[in-house]
Amino acid sequence: MSAVADAEHGAAPDSVTRQIETRVAIVGGGFSGAAVAWHLLRQRPDLAQIVIVEPREELGRGLAYSAADPAHRINVPATRMSLIPDTPDHFNDWLEASGALEADPAARIGERNFPSRAVFGAYVAQALAALGPRLRHVRAQAEDIVRQDEGYVVTTSDGTRIRADIVVLAVAHAAPSPPRAVDAALSGHPRYVRDPWQEDGFEPIRRDDRVLIIGSGLTMADIVASLDARGHRGHILAISRRGLRSRGHPAAQHEPFGDFTSPPIGTAAELVRRIRSTVAEAERAGKSWHCVLDQVRLQGGAIWRALPLAERQRLLRHLRPFWDVHRFRIAPQVEAVLDRRIAAGTLAIRPAALKAVSREGETIRVDLRERRRGGRTEETFDAVIVATGPAHGSVFATNPVLAALEAHGLARPDALRLGIDVTPDGHVIGADGTALPTLLVAGPLARGTMGELMGLPDVTHHAIRIAVTAAQALEEHAAEQAA
Repeated sequence: MSAVADAEHGAAPDSVTRQIETRVAIVGGGFSGAAVAWHLLRQRPDLAQIVIVEPREELGRGLAYSAADPAHRINVPATRMSLIPDTPDHFNDWLEASGALEADPAARIGERNFPSRAVFGAYVAQALAALGPRLRHVRAQAEDIVRQDEGYVVTTSDGTRIRADIVVLAVAHAAPSPPRAVDAALSGHPRYVRDPWQEDGFEPIRRDDRVLIIGSGLTMADIVASLDARGHRGHILAISRRGLRSRGHPAAQHEPFGDFTSPPIGTAAELVRRIRSTVAEAERAGKSWHCVLDQVRLQGGAIWRALPLAERQRLLRHLRPFWDVHRFRIAPQVEAVLDRRIAAGTLAIRPAALKAVSREGETIRVDLRERRRGGRTEETFDAVIVATGPAHGSVFATNPVLAALEAHGLARPDALRLGIDVTPDGHVIGADGTALPTLLVAGPLARGTMGELMGLPDVTHHAIRIAVTAAQALEEHAAEQAA
C-alpha cells in the first residue's frame, strides 16, 4: 500500500512524508463541504479530483447526520431536503425507492416524510460515493493552512501535506459550551452529560431519574425524544433564559407570504413590526404564521444586508431566540413526545437561570432563579444534560485550523463573532482587511456576513454559490498561471 493510501486510513509511519497535489481542497466533510464538492464536480467535469479533509468515516454526515438514534429526525419535510434544489423531490424519491420508509413506518406523517437524520446522511453519502475517485477523502483533522507560492498547504493530524490552488473551509461551528460552574461542580459525575451527541451518553440515565436539561431548543427536544424512546419516565425539567420551545409544522402548507425587502428594513424593531402586521394579514386570509416566517427566511440574506451592524447586533441579542423557535421547527413525531410528556406532567420547560450547582454523592442540587417571578428555588436532580447552542464566539480558539489561519493573518472573526469574516461572495478576509480570492468559506460560519445559514435548504443554496465562486477562481488561477 502506498504512503498516501496509508495516510488516508490513518496508518502511515511517521517517517514517511505524505504529499498530495490537488487543485481544490475542502476542509470539513460534513454536509456543507460535501455539497460544495458535489456541485463543483458537476459544474466542472474537467476537474479530475477534489480532496476533502474529514476525520469521520463517511463524508456528508457531519455531526447532524451522524446520529444513529432513530428518535432524531429531520425537522424539515423530506421534499425540502434535496441535495439538488432544482429537483426538490430528489431525496424524497430516494427515500421512497430505498426501502427506508418500509423500515420506519413512523417516518410518514400524512403525505409528508420525516425520516431519521441518519437516513438523510446515508442519502448524501451515497450521492458522494457515486462520484468515485474524483472525490478523495483524507480521513484526518486539518491542523494548519499556510500560503505557499500561489496556493496553500494544508497539514493534517496524520502528517499529510496537501498542496492546493484553492481551499474551501467548511468546518463546523463550535460545540456547545457548558456553563463553567456546572462543569466544575459536576465533572466526573456518572450522569452529567456535557455533550449530548456523544455515543451512548444517555446509557447511565435510569428510568426514573430526575433530569435537568440546560437549554430548551431543538437539542432539548431531541434529548427528550431519545430518553422517552429508551423508556425513561422520570421528571424532566428544561430551562433556558426565556423558556421558549421550538414550534411545530403547520397542519396545512401555504406558499411563503409577505415582502420584507421592499422597502428595505433598517432596524430590528421595524422588522418585528412588519412581521407582526404580515402575520395578522396572513391570518385574515386563513393562513398561519408559518408561511410568513418562511418568507422571512427566503429573504433573510437581503434583510440582513440592509441592516446596519448595530441593528444586526440588536437583532442577535434580543430577537434570535424568538426567531430560532419559529424558524427551526421540530418534526411532528418529536412534537408529539413533548406534548405527551407535558400533559403527563413529566416534562416542564421554564424560563430560569442557574445560580449555583453542587452535589452530595450522586445527588445534584441546583439553585434556580425564576426569570418571570423573580424567586429562587432549590431543586434536586439525578442527571444533568447540557443542550445549549453552539459557542460561536469561541470557534477560532477551539478549532486548530482556524486558530492557525488567524495566527498567519489569513482569517479573522467576523464583527459579530458568529464565525469567519467573509465577503458576500464567500472569500475569506484576512487580518489586513484584504479578501483572499482562493480561500473560501461554505456553511454556517459565513453567517455573520450572509445572514441565516443554519437550515439545510439555506446551506445547500449557499454551497452551490460557493461552488460557482470556486469554479470561477479555478479559471482565474489557471489564466494567471498561463500568463
